[in-house]
Amino acid sequence: MRVLLHICCAPCACYPIKWLKERGYEVVGLWYNPNIHPCTEFVKRMETVKKLEKIEDIKVIYFDTYEPEKWFRAVAFREEKPVRCQICYSMRLEMAAAVAKKGKFDAFTSTLFYSKYQKRELMVPLAESAAQKFGVKFLNVDFREGWKEGIEISKAEGLYRQQYCGCLYSEKERYCPKGKPKPDWVINQVLEEAERVISHFKE
Repeated sequence: MRVLLHICCAPCACYPIKWLKERGYEVVGLWYNPNIHPCTEFVKRMETVKKLEKIEDIKVIYFDTYEPEKWFRAVAFREEKPVRCQICYSMRLEMAAAVAKKGKFDAFTSTLFYSKYQKRELMVPLAESAAQKFGVKFLNVDFREGWKEGIEISKAEGLYRQQYCGCLYSEKERYCPKGKPKPDWVINQVLEEAERVISHFKE
């Protein structure tokens, strides 16, 4: 059975890929995440998925053009949770269903169903609606049972682990909850920049 697995990020894909493979599914990944901001973060997460693609020996379909305008237009004036999240889920799950239908996959699912930080109760109806809309099966699996195992795998493989969901608003909520950057975040940014400069002179 060929399953299209929408991948929100590499760390969240570790356990779902393992789960699907162990049950005999042929897994093909899909990278489609117009919510991720900024561009540097988009590229970093996509490159990490490419690393996991090689580790797991699977194929991944990439929507690799950075087009945040589409996402911002969709959530304009609806930036608060959970409304923006529902829109974001819907965009990605509908694309997964559409690609699954076009590619003649037996079913589709998403690594979004692995994360304990996502709202499963909002996503399942959206996935089911997308499945009905495009005439393809939604493989409804609660991957959260493998939360700790997925974290262990991602750390063992040395995968980049992001600190916020992906969009501009989630970044702000993570680092600037009151409109001002957290001191530790500012310090880390300075240290990262210093490391980049030092490594440049070592080359």
